[in-house]
Amino acid sequence: MTKKLVGINELKVGRFIIIDDIACKVVDMQTSRPGKHGHAKCRLTAVGLTDNQKRIIVKPGHDKVEVPIIEKKDAQVLSVQGDIVNVMDMETYDTFDLKVPDELKDQVKEGIQIIYWIILGEKVLKQIK
Repeated sequence: MTKKLVGINELKVGRFIIIDDIACKVVDMQTSRPGKHGHAKCRLTAVGLTDNQKRIIVKPGHDKVEVPIIEKKDAQVLSVQGDIVNVMDMETYDTFDLKVPDELKDQVKEGIQIIYWIILGEKVLKQIK
């Protein structure tokens, strides 16, 4: 299980949400007051974790939304070929390839340890340890 249901009114800035089957980080949250005949509305702005695109949704405050369960793991860089690195997980010793984000390209070298996230079954390099 890589996701769970949470009330949209429980989310805060900095938490994660799934919008259009893409995991996103909440960057802005606004809640309107309930009207005479309706419910309070939540306007949520989020940025995709893998594609950095901005997404906005508006839902009633009592609605449930999907939230990803993100695993954070350590790995060691074995080799670097352009913007792809071959890494080995420090717990399971599995080896696999990861794409290097633009902001980390000049910092990634062989032999260093990195932190990668597993987001909805996709492995993403996030930071250098």
